[in-house]
Amino acid sequence: MKTIELSEVSALAPHVQSGSREPVIVTQDGQAVAAVFPADEEDVENLLLSTNAQFQAILERSQRRLESEGGLSSADVRRRLGLPTRDADI
Repeated sequence: MKTIELSEVSALAPHVQSGSREPVIVTQDGQAVAAVFPADEEDVENLLLSTNAQFQAILERSQRRLESEGGLSSADVRRRLGLPTRDADI
């Protein structure tokens, strides 16, 4: 992912203010070519993970394994790790 300092994109600066929640669509010859969305650190992390092919492959592999082998309840994980079982796990 590329990042650009707002000061380097002076035409966008008036439209992208701190606290603004409205996206800005960038056009070329009347056609949308990009969108600028307000983001906090969590948004950036989510975006990076959702567009990372390696991370997506891990999720898909984990989902296939869960479907074929099943999973463990939180109570089972606690027992395996020797942790006390919580009432909500029963």
